[in-house]
Amino acid sequence: MVPNSLARFVVENNSLRVTSPEKIKGTHDSAIGNFGMPQYGGSMAGTVAYPKDNSKGCKEFDDFGISFKCKPGALPTFVLDRGDCFFALKVWNAQKAGASAVLVADDIEEPLITMDSPEEDGSSAKYIENITIPSALIEKSFGETLKKAITSGEMVNVNLDWREAVPHPDDRVEYELWTNSNDECGVKCDMLMEFVKDFRGPAQILEKGGYTQFTPHYITWYCPQAFTLSRQCKSQCINHGRYCAPDPEQDFSTGYEGKDVVLENLRQLCVYRVANGSKRPWIWWDYVTDFQIRCPMKEKKYNKECADGVIRALGLDVKKVDKCMGDPNADSENSVLKEEQDAQIGKGSRGDVTILPTLVVNNRQYRGKLEKGAVLKAICAGFEETTEPGVCLSGDVETNDCLDNNGGCWQDKTANITACKDTFRGRVCECPLVDGVQFKGDGYSHCEVSGPGRCKINNGGCWHKSRNGHTFSACLDIDGGKCQCPAGFKGDGVKSCEDIDECKEKKACQCPECSCKNTWGSYDCTCSGDLLYMRDHDTCISKRGTEVRSAWAAFWVILIGLGMAAGGGYLVYKYRLRSYMDSEIRAIMAQYMPLDSRAEVPSHVNDIVPENDKLHFDLQGFQVMLG
Repeated sequence: MVPNSLARFVVENNSLRVTSPEKIKGTHDSAIGNFGMPQYGGSMAGTVAYPKDNSKGCKEFDDFGISFKCKPGALPTFVLDRGDCFFALKVWNAQKAGASAVLVADDIEEPLITMDSPEEDGSSAKYIENITIPSALIEKSFGETLKKAITSGEMVNVNLDWREAVPHPDDRVEYELWTNSNDECGVKCDMLMEFVKDFRGPAQILEKGGYTQFTPHYITWYCPQAFTLSRQCKSQCINHGRYCAPDPEQDFSTGYEGKDVVLENLRQLCVYRVANGSKRPWIWWDYVTDFQIRCPMKEKKYNKECADGVIRALGLDVKKVDKCMGDPNADSENSVLKEEQDAQIGKGSRGDVTILPTLVVNNRQYRGKLEKGAVLKAICAGFEETTEPGVCLSGDVETNDCLDNNGGCWQDKTANITACKDTFRGRVCECPLVDGVQFKGDGYSHCEVSGPGRCKINNGGCWHKSRNGHTFSACLDIDGGKCQCPAGFKGDGVKSCEDIDECKEKKACQCPECSCKNTWGSYDCTCSGDLLYMRDHDTCISKRGTEVRSAWAAFWVILIGLGMAAGGGYLVYKYRLRSYMDSEIRAIMAQYMPLDSRAEVPSHVNDIVPENDKLHFDLQGFQVMLG
């Protein structure tokens, strides 16, 4: 596969102005590095340092005891280095040592080029994504001038200026993202999808407010005419070799093919066109994010069926999308993809698009790390001064995506519950927590209540019905929560529970004397003659025998009650009689006791009187009373 034309690569520059020493003052161009975070819309002043040891910056400066951390009140340090290793590695080593920016001097005389990051492997990916300082490439001759001034003891101060790096002609910014639906291309694909998820919120706010015009694009290649019938072209291309993409796994014998990627790229383009036709172009961000979450290659869901489910969830017409895509097997041009190939060719100040991902702001290619804050700053730099929208002036972002078609998330309209949640990164579909009850599911098409208390929320999603003042429910708050039809019913417990006819199925009322009648959720059983039905034993017993036993039971209850009452009365009578007699005896003794004995009483107060003598005394007193 080959590109459609010879590439015309345009280097994006920023201004570098030397402010001292006097003899080298002046303004020079520098090429913005395609990693780190250029300060779009701003400028930065600093002092240039050229280390004697590790001057090429290919090793860690800590190994040489070198630090570029600026002291309080001092200007930031810009490190000057050159040659021999990856540009990104130089910048990373300088950043770890405390540098605020890096100037890389070219080691040959040539026009400025863009410093790109190396092909990511496990080791380089760790530092590339963590580079947060800006960098710029300068010409060899200018680098020698700076080096000479520093080594002679001069203090070299410079100013890096990105204010004109992005044109800002009016109050609307036009930007485009060249991307890819392939999620198996390594670190770059992971970083791209992470950016799309993070930037979705700000992008939708800018688009809904009319501040920006965003357009997504996808790179395709064509297969040379001589190879259109080869196995490689057939597996990687559609429309007879006209539009191709590399095999995701780089293995033609397994997994997904390049043409699967082309088809999904085409579908995403058509999703944008259909959404734009309905005045909702921002839906593209939702579709791309949701497709990546719901339809990943690793789970073997990267297909039309899954994609159509996402499209429907977002309220778009699948038929319109399919019509836009056309016939991928036709031996003819596809109008949508043909426009994409034409757009890859640079126009005006913008070069050809050959790198994925590529962001273009106001027809200038963005350089730097594809990160939400850095990209938002670049877009905001594209507005004419004083016309920046609020999102550029504040980090507080509210998207309110859930107000439109519930954000494409699951919802229960009956219970007024939704999985859609607005965040500063855009809406997310997460099963909610309601009144202490957690819902579980994918958040897009399915959420169900789980755990204790589930029956409080919409009856736990289980069957329930009321009739004749009685309510039956299939929801159980035990065993982790499940739907099970109650006694007297059968069914799945979720959609239906049908009344069991115990009489017809002979599950009750089966004794010879029984007569069965089915009722909703239960049954009535009667016995012939004077018999009574015992439900627990499913049998009939004699009503007369029951009455006799009941009469004898009542008789014995009454008899025992009377006996207990008589016994209690006797005890009360005996206690009161004895109390009365004791009080009378004391009164008589006080009246008839001799007067001369009163003086003797104190001498016998502390004597211990035997019980028999006391009794004898009492009896004598009683006799006196009787005489």
